[in-house]
Amino acid sequence: MSGHSTYTPKSGFARWLERRLPILSFIHESFVAYPVPKNLNYLWTFGAILSFMLIAQIATGIVLAMHYTPETTLAFNSIEHIMRDVNWGWVLRYAHANGASMFFLAVYIHIFRGIYYGSYKEPREVLWILGIIVFLLMMATGFLGYVLPWGQMSFWAATVITNLFTAIPYVGNSITTWLLGGYSVDNATLNRFYALHYLLPFVIVAVVGLHVWALHVVGQNNPTGVEIKDIETESLPFTPYATLKDSVGIVVFLVLYAWLTFFVPNYLGHPDNYIEANPLVTPPHIVPEWYFLPFYAILRAIPNKLLGVVALFASILIVAALPWLDTSRVRSAVYRPLYKKLFWVFVAVSVGLGYLGAQPAEGVYLIAARVLMAYYFIHFLVLTPLVGKFEKTLPEPKSIAEAVSAAPETERKATAHA
Repeated sequence: MSGHSTYTPKSGFARWLERRLPILSFIHESFVAYPVPKNLNYLWTFGAILSFMLIAQIATGIVLAMHYTPETTLAFNSIEHIMRDVNWGWVLRYAHANGASMFFLAVYIHIFRGIYYGSYKEPREVLWILGIIVFLLMMATGFLGYVLPWGQMSFWAATVITNLFTAIPYVGNSITTWLLGGYSVDNATLNRFYALHYLLPFVIVAVVGLHVWALHVVGQNNPTGVEIKDIETESLPFTPYATLKDSVGIVVFLVLYAWLTFFVPNYLGHPDNYIEANPLVTPPHIVPEWYFLPFYAILRAIPNKLLGVVALFASILIVAALPWLDTSRVRSAVYRPLYKKLFWVFVAVSVGLGYLGAQPAEGVYLIAARVLMAYYFIHFLVLTPLVGKFEKTLPEPKSIAEAVSAAPETERKATAHA
């Protein structure tokens, strides 16, 4: 699917560089002439939005690291120093903290879009798995960063999560001791988390590079799920068509990002994290950041610690197995009326788990979490394979060109069957 480069060096320096390092032709082929399906909608702008947010997080994080002190008696006050004494420090801190939330919001939309339109199916299995690896690295980075302010919620979240590794047979205690740098959350723990939090974003950049490389090999999926058959009539060059659409998507996303940063910067945070960490005082209700809540609900729904940890990681890894769990030959849910209904039920269940993750693990909340957790796994392990085998799908267009020309009629039929 990689576009044929039409780049011609126009200056003597460009010709000299092209003979020695053809980076200009690589950029032209990958981001200018690269063919994209002409029927992409704005849900396909989230790849560019995520790239922008990754750069923003690294840029703000590097500056914050210049002023942060990873030492238990100084960390909390160094955050206050950033907020009060560093020029524009409050903007950097709020932009970085809310940027993590915006990053996860974008990646969740990106993943749900991939599930809805079947972007994980052959030949995009490796592309999908690389995306899940990026998500796992994001989760690790987000958790490590949550500990650094060294507030009450930071300290106790670190205590709870690191303690989970003790449930792993044989090696659990050794892993926990290595993570903590001792036998409790202390200064060595903070130093380890700080070092890893600084390192992992660059690992994410490397995996994102592989993700983009895999995308350029197999080509982009599209709302119909039909592959490009004629590049001339069914695709458009990445620049200016996709870049302009991506730019609009980024600007709209930035409006929400700016609103959070400048008007309600603490809306998604927890007030207990503005209290300095105290190992002798346990908060009445320990909760992680909002983007971890669905998985936190799954973890707490199982009374056995080891099984809870297994379910937690399985809930993420099972998404990576979607290319082999989904047995339908039709990619897009646009032509799968029953699967479309199940998809929206799955979205509602995921949101419900997020809500329950913020509630006490008791009474009706615990029962509801167990019911939704059971449905979560049933969706992937039972419903997705069975629906793929027995569902009566709508007729797919023979080509993207046909889908584009018949879009209004297709939408009317899909709505009628829904």
